[in-house]
Amino acid sequence: MGNGLFWTSMAGCISAGYTGLWVSFTVHSWGFIDYACREVILTIFDEVSDFHEGLSAVTFEGRAGYISEDGSFAIKPQFSASGKFVGDIAPAAKNGVWGFINRQGEYVVSPAWDKASSFQGDVAVVSKNGLWGLADRSGKELVTPRFQFVKGLAEGKFSDGMAMAYREGKYGYVSESGEVAIEPMFDMAGDFGEGLALVEINGAYGYIDKTGKLVIMPKYEDAGIFSEGVAQICNNGKWGYIDSDGRIIIPAIYDMAEPFRDGLALVALNGKWSYINRDRETVWQEK
Repeated sequence: MGNGLFWTSMAGCISAGYTGLWVSFTVHSWGFIDYACREVILTIFDEVSDFHEGLSAVTFEGRAGYISEDGSFAIKPQFSASGKFVGDIAPAAKNGVWGFINRQGEYVVSPAWDKASSFQGDVAVVSKNGLWGLADRSGKELVTPRFQFVKGLAEGKFSDGMAMAYREGKYGYVSESGEVAIEPMFDMAGDFGEGLALVEINGAYGYIDKTGKLVIMPKYEDAGIFSEGVAQICNNGKWGYIDSDGRIIIPAIYDMAEPFRDGLALVALNGKWSYINRDRETVWQEK
């Protein structure tokens, strides 16, 4: 959770942070305590969320509303469900039908969907009849619900401005501008990173750009996301690294390999973990 909010039970702390308030619960009721474990918002809610834009989505006596950081109701419980505010707009449902409200609790986009998520930039995931699409802040469906939900895949989660979309056994991508950027055509796909995304075609992995063009041909057993100009790839059960032109910069000799972060990558070789740099120099190795 963001900005210093910590989830905790009355017996101890179990999560993370916002504004110096911690969530507390007693049996099935929730509230907030401060860093000194003093109860500052009564433990009376059925559910609470982290604070976002100064408000926490709560459920009280079976109805959803919002509280401010002093514990007072900013929006009285009146909805069947609700989500966090982003850009002064939040998803909220009445009688199970979702729309979007403002900070006064008034609908600015009338309920029209089976589910709606909080906005990411200027688009939000909305769903009807078990399929999802994208809507803008006016409620216009930029992408009509047409993509299937996939277990383990966060629908509409954008990475590098693109989100994976699944339909009829194939993967494609939608963009943050609310367009189907790449029609579903791949057997498997991964998140975009630095303008490239991992895709699978006929059992082999390669990379596409944001137009869907293959820029690194599928020839790997497995591969990872681009980070700091390189990505890990696997051949013959061993891992190495390529650059964005597909050139091998570190041979595939490792048993496991992680993406580069801050100039270093965590790799495993002969049962030992170590950190290497782009020149394959070992800067740390476990004993």
